[in-house]
Amino acid sequence: MTTEPISEKKYAVAGIGELLWDVFPNQKRIGGAPANFAYHVHQLGADSWPVSCLGADALGRELRSQLSGSACDLRYVAESDLYATGTVDVRLSDGKPSYDIHMDAAWDYLEFTPQLQALASGLDAVCFGSLSQRSQVSRQSVHSFLSAMPAKSVKIFDVNLRQSFFSKEVLRRSLEQANVLKLSDEELPVLLDMFDLEGGIREQLLQLLELFDLRLVAYTRGSRGSLLQGVNELHDFPGTEVDSVDTVGAGDSFTAALCMGLLRDWKLSGINFFANEVAGYVCTQQGATPEIPDTIKNFGSLHCCF
Repeated sequence: MTTEPISEKKYAVAGIGELLWDVFPNQKRIGGAPANFAYHVHQLGADSWPVSCLGADALGRELRSQLSGSACDLRYVAESDLYATGTVDVRLSDGKPSYDIHMDAAWDYLEFTPQLQALASGLDAVCFGSLSQRSQVSRQSVHSFLSAMPAKSVKIFDVNLRQSFFSKEVLRRSLEQANVLKLSDEELPVLLDMFDLEGGIREQLLQLLELFDLRLVAYTRGSRGSLLQGVNELHDFPGTEVDSVDTVGAGDSFTAALCMGLLRDWKLSGINFFANEVAGYVCTQQGATPEIPDTIKNFGSLHCCF
């Protein structure tokens, strides 16, 4: 069987927020959910940019050097003389990570500039989270960026709750700016309490959809797959078994595949299959940004209509 090529249209996509080093006990790796998202979306066929800030220090220079080697366009990654490049201490237990995220990193002080306004005004999609909004400076920059985007663009809020770096107001305002919500089975109970959601999981997702006028809610369950709830469409993917090495970055790769499926106007079933295939592969590799094989990239073209 021959594979139909994925659409050649080049979409413009950004991930705005934290760009940092994930520091493991025996090594460090590039991390930050929006940066991971931008990397994977580029692999899947978009023109993409991480939007963040690094320190004018050795860690920042090393991070830029490694990202430049991966063909990542860093023109919208600012540099701070006042704040250090961000770091996160990561511990793995049975492949699942826990994080100690250091305060006052350069990405906490990302400024909204005319260059960022020009970028935002031409984007097809963006991904943003709650962690990058823990400081007032970066929070205002994120929302100014979202406001500058075209009305028809895809704005994915990947909740990505970390430690205590979130509040009801941050989540509410982000949901009001977004049109797609992505959250995990560990994060839904937090929103349930905050927004007085009722009923079973599907009823809760529908309430979020209606309460914030969203286009889609993507609910992930790790190895048990994911549920995509649209306005008039629902798809539940039960998951697949993989030999997991670690899950760092798997959620970000899922979001990237979700984004590309939405931009290509695939059915939810095709998007769900594709996003789980991409995320499942990332779980079998070390680190958040392994190279996705062409066989998986082409997987979506086989399932986009089913």
